[in-house]
Order: sequence, then structure tokens, then C-alpha cells
Amino acid sequence: MKTKLLVSAAALALVAGGATAQDLKFPVGEGAFNWDSYTAFDEAFNLDGQSLTIFGPWRGEDQVLVESLLAYYTAASGVTVSYSSSEGYEQQLIIDAEAGSPPDVAVLPQPGLIADLAKRGFVTPLPAETATWLSENYGAGPSWAALGTYPGPDGTPALFAFPYKADVKSLVWYSPDNFEDAGYAVPTTMEELKALTDQIVADGGTPWCIGLGSGGATGWPATDWVEDLMLRTQPPEVYDRWVSNELPFNSPEVVAAIEEFGYFAKNDSYVAGGAAAVSSTDFRDSPKGLFSSPPQCYMHRQASFIPSFFPEGTELGTDADFFYFPAYAEKDLGQPVLGAGTLAFIMKDSPAAQSFMEFLKTPIAHEVWMAQTGFVTPHTGVNLELYGSAALKKQGEILANATTFRFDGSDLMPGAVGAGSFWTAMVDYVGGKSAQEVADAIQASWPK
Repeated sequence: MKTKLLVSAAALALVAGGATAQDLKFPVGEGAFNWDSYTAFDEAFNLDGQSLTIFGPWRGEDQVLVESLLAYYTAASGVTVSYSSSEGYEQQLIIDAEAGSPPDVAVLPQPGLIADLAKRGFVTPLPAETATWLSENYGAGPSWAALGTYPGPDGTPALFAFPYKADVKSLVWYSPDNFEDAGYAVPTTMEELKALTDQIVADGGTPWCIGLGSGGATGWPATDWVEDLMLRTQPPEVYDRWVSNELPFNSPEVVAAIEEFGYFAKNDSYVAGGAAAVSSTDFRDSPKGLFSSPPQCYMHRQASFIPSFFPEGTELGTDADFFYFPAYAEKDLGQPVLGAGTLAFIMKDSPAAQSFMEFLKTPIAHEVWMAQTGFVTPHTGVNLELYGSAALKKQGEILANATTFRFDGSDLMPGAVGAGSFWTAMVDYVGGKSAQEVADAIQASWPK
């Protein structure tokens, strides 16, 4: 009886919001979605006649996906939403903010840029209880609350941005068939990963494919390696001090993490083509060695987007799979995850804007996109079975079980470093310079 009542209430909300059933990708009340969260939101907010502008990074197919989600917000709240994006949306948002015509809500994948907007007074702080909510409802929750917390115009830190939609970088890709043929097991610790690396060499194979080539951005894949290894060799607080340069780039902790990358990349026996091929191999071509016969390599560390560059017809879960880039058992630093993602924030405060941020807390605001494609969330209240693929479900589980989440460090550093000297120095490192030499060069390039 309760279910029928809840569905009935939701159906009424659709009429009140001006949305029709065909606007909604999944019928309210059907399937394993958390419809209770939808109904509770609907009952809490009645904002018929109000409107909301949202400006974000999603275009093309992603815009279709986000709009399929926004239809549920409109149906429940009655708020009419206008979503837009553009090429160079980051610059456009700054221009609009400075001109006094920002959107009501914006979404960006750059926490550093949001922090700058908050410092300049262009962003409305979120209620203090939202930080508590993130800590209690996201895997590695305090990490996510910290990701959206910045000093305001008066220098007082506050939560300004709500993390929504994540990307996972701490992944190692492999061919299950090749592992099975060779009798290899998926490692669960860094110690086991290094032992497997040695075992593959002892068996006459090559463990890794690593490619840093990326045109004018050559070197960036190595920055992800170093960031992941910083989180596996140092506490997250040290990572934070490194990213802000409170801990100089040429400190022993950072030099050691670079050398950990060198353990894999500067050993001719460990990498396809030898160490000399690392910087000249395009990152888009690098994973193809997993699928050659015999395999050119057995493992490739890269983020969740890399299947886009797998050979045509590759079936995830069968031809290719991934495992979590493991942490050291002996260092007791938990299960850190490196990633990226988008954050939503209010630029023009209103009841509609506040209600949208509340909507993002509901499981249904995640599940609708989860059940389609290209969406991973650390929200621990969602039904993981709703993920649109087994690969996305595994990534969601990695996020939900993480003890620490940290955003891509190079994206948080000043552009001259994170998109400049860090890249080129990693090329110099695999080319023969020492970790200390390249770390000294990066530190010297840090803007004063």
C-alpha cells in the first residue's frame, strides 16, 4: 500500500511540474531505483513557476544524459530548467561572472577555478550541514567535502561546491585471457603487483605498456602515475601540501614518488619497447600492446576513459578488464583513489538553486544517470546494481570503498606547472635525468 501511495504522489508531482511521463527515461515507481528519495524530495519542494539556469561541461551525448536527469528534478520540484554549455565553457563562465550575468548554477571539473571564483565572491556558500552530509554519504566522504571547501572573500573556508559525477584514475587494465593463459592472479597489494611484474619478466614476457606521447601535452600520463604513487607512499595530508607547494616539489617525499614511477618506467625489462620508448609512444596507442598476439605487455595503468582507444570490437569484461591500482600493505595508508570529476555550485542564489543542490543529494539523482552510461558516483546510498555496465559498477565499488579520494594533482597546480613543467620534466626523467634533477626544475618553475 505504501508503495502505491508513494507512486501516486510522484505521479501528481509530474503534473504539477509540467513534465509528462514521456519526459522521464525510467517510469517513476518501476525498477530497482530509490523512488522513495524521489518522492521525499517531491514532497519537500513545491516551486511551481520558478526557473533555473544551469551551465555545465556536458555537450553532445552527455547533454542528452544530463537532461534526462534534469527532467526528474523538474517533474518533482516544478522548476523549469534551462541547461546550456559551450566550447571554452570555463572562460565563458568567468566572462559571465565578471559581467554580472552568471547562470544560477554552474558545474565545472576544475576545483581550482571554482576556488578562485569563490574567493572573488562569485559563489554562494552551501549550508554547513551539506559538508556533514558528504562526509556521511560519500565513500571517503571527508575527502569530497574538502574538495569543495575553499576560502571565501573574507578568507574564511566554507563548502562552496557539491561534487557530482566522478572519474576514476587508479586503474590497471589487462587481458583476462592473457592472465589466465599465463596463470597470473590479479594483485591486491603493491607488493604483489611488483612481484607479478618480476614474475612476468622471469617468464619471458614484458609486464607494462607505458606511453607518454600526447602531442603538445606529452608527459601528462606520467603525472597521473606520480600522483597515484604519492597517495600510496605518503598520507593524503602530504599530497595536499605538495599540490599547494607548501611542500616543495623537490622534497624527498616527492622525489621518492617520482622514483617509484621510475621503478616501472625506467626498467628496460619492465616496459614494452624498453624505457627509451616510453616518451615516444603515444598514450592512445600504448594499450594496444595488451591485445597483440603474443602480448607485447600484460598491464597498462590508465584512467577509466582508455577503452575508447582499445581496438575496435574489444568487449569490456571479456577481452579487457581492470583492477584497482593497489596500495602498499606495509604502509597502512588505506585504499586511496586518484580521480577527477565535476562539482556543482550556486552563482545566483534562489530557492530553486538551493533545491537543486538538495536534489543532488538524493540517490535518484545519481541512479538515473548511472543506469545509462558514463556515470560513476561515490554516493553510498545508491543501488550499485543499477550501473549500466559491469565496468562502471566496478568503478563505483572502488569509489564507494575508498578511504581517501584525491583530485588529479596536476589539475590543481598552477597551469605553468600542472600543464607545463610537470609534463616536460617527466619526459626528461624517462629520458635519463634523475628524479632530483627534474624535481628541482619543476620547483624552480613554480610561480612566485
